[in-house]
Amino acid sequence: MNKLYPSAEAALKGVVADGQLLAVGGFGLCGIPEALIDALRDSGVQNLSVISNNAGVDGFGLGKLLETRQIKKMISSYVGENKEFERQYLAGELQLEFTPQGTLAEKLRAGGAGIPAFFTKTGVGTQVAEGKELRDFGGETYVMEEALLPDVALVKADVADRSGNLRFRLTARNFNPAAAMAGKVCIVEVERLVETGDIAPDDIHLPGIYVHRIVVNPAPEKRIEKRTLSAAAPVDVAAAKVEAQAAIAQAAASTGEETAVPRVDMPAATRTPPQGA
Repeated sequence: MNKLYPSAEAALKGVVADGQLLAVGGFGLCGIPEALIDALRDSGVQNLSVISNNAGVDGFGLGKLLETRQIKKMISSYVGENKEFERQYLAGELQLEFTPQGTLAEKLRAGGAGIPAFFTKTGVGTQVAEGKELRDFGGETYVMEEALLPDVALVKADVADRSGNLRFRLTARNFNPAAAMAGKVCIVEVERLVETGDIAPDDIHLPGIYVHRIVVNPAPEKRIEKRTLSAAAPVDVAAAKVEAQAAIAQAAASTGEETAVPRVDMPAATRTPPQGA
């Protein structure tokens, strides 16, 4: 079975439709399926309900779909980085189902595991529990949460093989596996495609049985949500040389071998410039 599609637009064709419930992987802007989100915007589908940890930022990620008014409802745990999201919600133009982050992850995982509902203490005594079943276990009160079963899941992985087995990269793993498992149809955007069998079995994070369509996007933007840089601190070259030589001498002493301590030259870029330079 060929799961590979030539473009994000082709991968969405015949799958997405007006009024669907979608799950979109990612955490903030980390691990979001950029090309699939752009293709979803260009498809023109409307009245979408979207499950996602947040709604991207203004002009990027799911924020693009908010700008085009294609989303009618968000099921999220954090929405603080998107001014258009805030504006639409406060104006009554966008429905919002706030869900605690761990509960959101479990609702997706439960959907993928075939568990229709579960009980949790999170949210008991708050608006989160209003209108939901409460039950006591071991003297503690729990609220029942129903699983999420999105019509389509759009996820991002680092590597896929042609059978759809996936490997995620570091924190981009976040909500992506749970979203993929829960979706009735899962479309994955990857940076690299390899042949079936090239990913070692122990390195597979999500088996291909959950994946229906694959599209390759080798160079996503991977925008940084908030870039924070510190001012370069002055380097004490003499102290750095002494510290490095001491570390080498200590390492040599610990091995019991006589090792000459090499001269340590600091890279030119780190040397303290002369006064007035």
